[in-house]
Parts: sequence; C-alpha cells; structure tokens
Amino acid sequence: MGLRGWPELSPFAVMWRRRWGCGFLLLLALLLLLLPSGHPPQQAEPASARDTARQQQEERESHQGGHLPPQHSPLQLIPLDSFSADQFIVVTQRAARPRRRAYRLLRAAKRSPEAGGESTRLLLLDPPPPADRRQLERQGLQRRGFNETVSESISLHRRLPEVRHPLCLQQEYSQNLPTASIIICFYNEAWSTLLRTVNSVMDTAPKKFLKEIILVDDLSNQGHLKASLSEYVSKLDGVKLIRSNKRLGVIGGRLLGAARATGDVLIFMDSHCECHNGWLEPLLDRIAHDRTRVVSPVIDGIDWKTFQYYHSVDPQRGVFNWKLDFHWEPIPEYEQKWRTSPTIPVQSPAVSGGVLAMNRHYFQNVGAYDPGMLMWGTENVELSLRVWLCGGSVEVLPCSRVGHVYRKSVPYSPPYEEIVVKNKVRVAEVWLDSFKEIFYKQDMPSYLLSKIAVPDCMERLQLRKRLSCKHFHWFLTNIYPELYLSEDKSGYFGAARQRFLLYNVGTGYCANYETKWSTGGYPVALTQCSGHGNQHFEYNNIREIRFGAMVQFCIDVNNEQVILQNCRGNRLESQQQWDVQKSGEIIHVFTGKCIEAIKNGPSKDLFLRPCNKYTTQQLWRLEKVIIANKG
Repeated sequence: MGLRGWPELSPFAVMWRRRWGCGFLLLLALLLLLLPSGHPPQQAEPASARDTARQQQEERESHQGGHLPPQHSPLQLIPLDSFSADQFIVVTQRAARPRRRAYRLLRAAKRSPEAGGESTRLLLLDPPPPADRRQLERQGLQRRGFNETVSESISLHRRLPEVRHPLCLQQEYSQNLPTASIIICFYNEAWSTLLRTVNSVMDTAPKKFLKEIILVDDLSNQGHLKASLSEYVSKLDGVKLIRSNKRLGVIGGRLLGAARATGDVLIFMDSHCECHNGWLEPLLDRIAHDRTRVVSPVIDGIDWKTFQYYHSVDPQRGVFNWKLDFHWEPIPEYEQKWRTSPTIPVQSPAVSGGVLAMNRHYFQNVGAYDPGMLMWGTENVELSLRVWLCGGSVEVLPCSRVGHVYRKSVPYSPPYEEIVVKNKVRVAEVWLDSFKEIFYKQDMPSYLLSKIAVPDCMERLQLRKRLSCKHFHWFLTNIYPELYLSEDKSGYFGAARQRFLLYNVGTGYCANYETKWSTGGYPVALTQCSGHGNQHFEYNNIREIRFGAMVQFCIDVNNEQVILQNCRGNRLESQQQWDVQKSGEIIHVFTGKCIEAIKNGPSKDLFLRPCNKYTTQQLWRLEKVIIANKG
C-alpha cells in the first residue's frame, strides 16, 4: 500500500499522470491568454486616482456647458499622450490572428530592453463597425465642419511631404532673426486638429526663434478642452493657455493673445493647420528687413473629408472682389515677367486670415484689428487695405508653406452671414471712399443694412487721418488695378446717366470743376479725389464728356487747355468729341492728341499733348459713381 492507504502506481501510470497535468496547465494558460475578446481587462491597467478625478471633472464641466461629454474614438484616448514613444505598442484588432501577433510583439518587447523593456504597454484598439463609423463621420462634420473621425486616425506629429522649390532649400537665413509668438485662437476645436497644430509648430520651428505659443480658448464648452487640455499643455515647454470669460470671436481672441505676447513678431494661425519644415524663417527674415511688412506663407489645402494634403504648384496671391470676398488667384502675367526667381516674394493685394505674420509693435501702431468688427469675417481684407493705404505692404512668401483645413461649413453660431455683412459695411464706410457705392451695388444685403444703420466709424476714421493714409484710388491704381478692370466698361457707351470720376493714373488725382458751376469757359483742374458732385462726369454715345446735372457743360479745348464749355451737340467737326480708349488714353477726335495732366504753377491743369503711351499722366480711369437712393 502507498501513502495514506492509496495504492501504489506503476512507473508508467506516474509518468502518464504527470504529462496529463502539464498539458492541462498549458491549456489553462492558453485559455487565459485568449480570454479577452475586445479590450484587455480593466484590471490589467487600473486607472490612477488622478485619471479618475480628471474624467469626473471633465464630465461635470461638459454638463455645465450644456453638452454631453464628447465621444472619443480609440485613437483619441488621453492617456496615450502621457506615454513616451518607447512605452507603448498600438495594434488595431481586425481578426484573431493580429491579436495573437500583438501578444507576440508584447513578449518580444519585454525581452528586448531596446524596444521598451518592462515599461512597454499594449493597447488593443477595436475600430467601430462600418455603420457606426459613418455615423461618427456625420457627427464630426456637423460639429466641426470636417471629418473628425479621419483626423483622429492621423498622428499628432504628421510630417508633410517636401513640396518647396529646390531653390528654397538653398536659402540661408541669419541666426539673429527676431523671435515669434504664435497665437492660436480656438472655439470648440477638435482635439486632434488643435493638438496637431500645436505639435506641428513645435516640431518645425527652431527653438531659438520660437518665443511662445499662446492658445486662446474663446469660451469653449466641450469637455475635452477643459481639464484634459490644461494638463496636456502644462507638459509642453513654451505653450501658454489663456481662457476668455466671454465669446470674443477670432478678432477679439487674437487681440487678447497679442496683448499677452512678448515675441518680436506676431504670427496668427488658425487652430487646424500643419506646418512644413522651414516655414518660420522666411517670415521672420522678411519682417526683420522691413517692420511694415505683413507676410503670409503659401497656404496649401488639407481636404476636409480625407485630410489629404494638396499643395499649390504655381505661386498665387490673395485678392478680393467688389463684395469684399477673399479668394486666391494666380499671379498676373505682367508680374510674372519681371520675377527672376521662384523664391521672390509675391506682392499681394490681400492676406489670408488663416496664417499671417507682422511685427508686434507695428501691429499696434497701425491699429491692430478693428475692435468694432464682430467675431470673424472680412477682418483680413480690412487689415490688408489698412496696411497698404497707410504705408505698409503685404506679401506671400513662396518658400514658406503651411497646410490649412478648409471646412466644408461653419458649424458655429450666431449666424455667420449676418456677422460678415455687418463687418463688410464697416470696411466700406471706413476705407472705400466713394467706391463704397460700387460695393453696395454688388452686395445687396450690405446695402439694405446700410439704409437701416451705418456703424459708428469715427475712431477708425480718426486713425486713418492720423496715419495719413492714401485714397482708395491709389490702391486700385498701384496695387490691384484688376479690381477696377473687373467692372463692366460696356456701359460707357449709350448708358443713360452713367456718372464717372476722371481719375489720372500718373498723379493720383481726379478731374474737378468746383468754383464756376453756373459759368463755362474755365479750366478743368486736378484735385484730390473726393467723389463729390464737382467731380462727376458723363460719357455719352455721341462721345461727349459732360459735366453737371442742372446746367450741363462739355469738356472742350481752348489753346490746347482743357476747359468746360456749353455743349454744342452732335455738330460736324466739333471739338467736344473724345475717344476714350480701354488702355486709358482720352483722345481728342478733332486733333488726335491726348489729354495730359501738367503742373501749371500751384495747380495741375489739363492740356492736349501728342499721345505717348509711356507717359502715365496721359492715362485715365473712368470710375463709376453709383447714385444710391438711401432716403
């Protein structure tokens, strides 16, 4: 008998029992290993008290803001960002075989100190079913204006492809460039796009030139932008988070950030951008050579649906139409001719609001952003006009590139269209002078609003006077003549009661007949353009240039000096007939000579001279005057 009455086993039975026991233990270990069907058991990675408190705080803040906590996809898990790059392996589960491979990766990582050692963690992420994914995409589009699900699947440190011209890579910049403060204003921005913007700046900007990144929270009410964002930012060197206690919009938020900035150069950037290597140095270099420059990178597009990056091949410039709507267009052919290198900065009538840079002190001296404008919309056009008219310049730099997500729609309230209309009216009343009537003719909502209430622009008009800013005619002639040419000139002939300003390109002044309204025979002089009635002329189908409404006179000639005289009508060989050329010359039909502006003592008078296409004093523009009834 064996121990305690048990019969003794044969050596064969003992060996069989031992093998059976080992096999059972191996099977049990395998079952335990394959037990999780979705995520690893929560007991494997217990949440710390700090994580639990943070989650509860986010839920409380989210409910206080009137929104449910945001639905984070697996790739947006906050703890993931608290690990260093060598502490985790992320595997997306698609079948049982990838899961087994994942555990082999984990075991291999634990055996290899170079791959992470014992601190390596494994995160198994299950993608949502196709139906749920489509629903998440619709929700993201509604909340953000772009496909948030795709954005969350992209690394926060994505590197964009190199698309700069090879000559840009040969550019060398001083090591004593001014420092930059990057100001990023956001409201309910997606976690992925906001943090990708921040990380993109930090990954591409040299630390010696990057003074700070200032995040301005414009009273966001979504939970992920509360405690989680504060904790994330606290771990980033040189990043500050400012929270506004009321809604400011892009304009007010950027003003708040600029007031806190300490860098030499302010760079305003939207909260859904990605930067290329070498984007910062060209901006700082141009401003270092002239503090009155406002510069912009080439802003490439990031598709709102797929987040694919698209770069522009040909250089472009920012412009706007008579409705003050901004858009990009190719560089005109006449400017392309003198460009000797693709790296030369491009003069731009307007700058995009997405990314722009300017000297911090110049920004304040020239009037910053107009605080009377609401939220966002047209502020970039207003700033561009003000800079050009008040002594500065606007440029796009081909060797600096930044990608920007152009939303499919604006997901925020109050109504975007109403805000933009109010801002446009303010721009027109301050900067367009008499040409505001063309704007009101093109934009009926703005015209109707102007009949109800014209905004109080006194402070900005005083700023314009203090800065000795030029007339809008100067901008049309010297910076953006294509805007003038966009007006339909076919109305010159046969149009009933079409009134124009006769603007001289060479002098920047307008034809004027002021002192002798009831008497003819006096010279037509040039004075500063005002748009008043003493500068209104009409060009009719019998080629007369008429002046006045009650008593009409026609432009005539006396000893080759241009005067006003009683209109003679369609008489044979009349000296009151003129041929207005599209190229700008006004030719006297009787003599074949052109009207030229000539300084005559203290005044500038008009005389007939042999036509010379190289003399700008013989070039004229007939600017329409729209007589709007605001009664």
